[in-house]
Amino acid sequence: MIAVLRGHLLEKHPSRLIVDVHGVGYDVQVPVSTFYQAGETGHAVTLRIHTHVREDQIALFGFATALEHDLFERLIAVNGIGPKLALSVLSGIESADFIRAVEQGDVTRLTRIPGVGRKTAERMTLELRDRLPKVDAAAPAAAAVAEGRRGDVVSALVNLGYPPPAVEKAIDAVIKDAPADVSFEDLLRRALRQLSR
Repeated sequence: MIAVLRGHLLEKHPSRLIVDVHGVGYDVQVPVSTFYQAGETGHAVTLRIHTHVREDQIALFGFATALEHDLFERLIAVNGIGPKLALSVLSGIESADFIRAVEQGDVTRLTRIPGVGRKTAERMTLELRDRLPKVDAAAPAAAAVAEGRRGDVVSALVNLGYPPPAVEKAIDAVIKDAPADVSFEDLLRRALRQLSR
């Protein structure tokens, strides 16, 4: 099984990267957060890999951090959650925010993730509550909320078709003036106004 890929970024798409490792191009599906951390094409990249084998295909899922890799593997162990949905979860919410939502049993927060219904959210909280790594309690709660909202808004805008670089620039411009406890809806409105300028 492939555990790590280290090579150069050949192609970059919001949900997948093609990594050139000594002349062999590996097609790796990634969450949005890893897409942003991967850098520009031509640059060196290192990804932690989950190799998913089925009767009809072998798929590679890549992650920039050990935490995301760990969360992905725990998610696919939950009954009814496959690799695609697990990737969608990691794309729809920051890792630390996801851990807090599961620990607090915040089903409402989890159902805001695209593709996650109430039953799936309840199953995640039930099966993962005591199995997830602990997040840094020293991080200010308000800052964590703002960062979590940022990831949600980025994901929403990219899904609406806005180019990722423009989205990142717009979010960076509005989040510095937004209150730490800004709501998803308010941050989205601010970002949309920024993008329409």
